[in-house]
Amino acid sequence: MTFSNNTVSKHVQEIHIGIAEYSVTKAPHRLTTLGLGSCVGVCLFDRITTVAGLAHIMLPDSTSFKTAVKPAKFADLGVPLLVREMERLGAKASRMEAKLAGGAQMFIGNDKSSVLNIGQRNIDAVKESLRKFSIRITSEDVGGSVGRTITFDSGNGQLSIRSLGQGTKVI
Repeated sequence: MTFSNNTVSKHVQEIHIGIAEYSVTKAPHRLTTLGLGSCVGVCLFDRITTVAGLAHIMLPDSTSFKTAVKPAKFADLGVPLLVREMERLGAKASRMEAKLAGGAQMFIGNDKSSVLNIGQRNIDAVKESLRKFSIRITSEDVGGSVGRTITFDSGNGQLSIRSLGQGTKVI
């Protein structure tokens, strides 16, 4: 976990998460990731402990890879990792809520098969991983064809989503 020099105030820090990375924190910090195209940003929040986590999921499944050097790269490994790390800070999976963003179809070809639509495959894999923990998805901004930048507020569980040509919305 890396803290940036971009402090929002004296006490709030903005933590930047790269592609295939994750971070967990407690209030009042903010978690930010850039460039969600077909990748999915998974934001988990426990309102009781104000523990929050964000994973930048790049691929749906790790089984075709011999070694998963960065488990947060994959939905099947990244979601369980995020849950475990949040539990280490006092959160409970039974209280966690999820918000999702990303999963766009960035490259549209003549073949409309799901093999090429990695964004939808990522969305489906993340949702399946969350189901295994019985974590409820409270809101999502997924699919489409535009990239997103997201900021997750660990103080209140709000997710700000900035999309090219669509402005910013909060879910």
